[in-house]
Amino acid sequence: MLKGAVSLVTGGASGLGKATVERLVQNGGKVVILDVQGTRAQEFAKQIGGDVIASPGCVTSEEDVKKALSIAKDKFGRLDILVNCAGLAQTFQTYNFKTDRAHELEDFVKVVNTNTVGTFNVIRLAVGLIGKNQPSEDGQRGVIVNTASTIAYEGDIGQAALAASGAGIIGMTLPIARDLAKQGIRVVTIAPGVFDTPLVSYLPFKMIEFLKRMTPFPSRLGKPEEFAHLVTSIVENPMLNGEVIRLDGAQRWFPL
Repeated sequence: MLKGAVSLVTGGASGLGKATVERLVQNGGKVVILDVQGTRAQEFAKQIGGDVIASPGCVTSEEDVKKALSIAKDKFGRLDILVNCAGLAQTFQTYNFKTDRAHELEDFVKVVNTNTVGTFNVIRLAVGLIGKNQPSEDGQRGVIVNTASTIAYEGDIGQAALAASGAGIIGMTLPIARDLAKQGIRVVTIAPGVFDTPLVSYLPFKMIEFLKRMTPFPSRLGKPEEFAHLVTSIVENPMLNGEVIRLDGAQRWFPL
């Protein structure tokens, strides 16, 4: 299904999304990137060539998402795969007693809106295009792969917003898979552990080394290419549906 398939990858200009775009193209696919980092997305698309088109925009904007979908339809004629990688990572404690300051509600809402609401916004609009595909022999019309986080299961200090946003994505995976079952559209979510992406660049060296030690095997940060590999495996395996897959080297979080 990968060769000739048309994908929309949100957050495809960096990190997990960028690795996913590269792997999809390597497997003969065509990709539209929807990313708020417009300049970076356009430069990346130019590097790869004609099979990748950048559509600058935000996942929470209906207009921006529709524009990206129009590009997929106009340039490539269809949409087969949606990979939601766009996300925002911020760390704030619920209440900082040293500064006598509460977690800003605006910051909590921003994380949940980007990660959870943004994911749903893209799904609800993209499936209208995916659902118009001719079904395969077993009735499949397309695949959706979402990105959550193991923080949704074992969030640490300051990660209330991240945990809530990831839990929302995990919680809607099965209901959406059931919603779309009759149209032959599968929905699977990946919950990665700590990966070597720009989102963890703010962590101090000692914290990164600690996280490596917490990972039984392999004892290191995940590689974006490994996430991308799982994305294509999900697309190729028609029995995977309505499931959340941890990709973390058996890492489990514990309060520090």
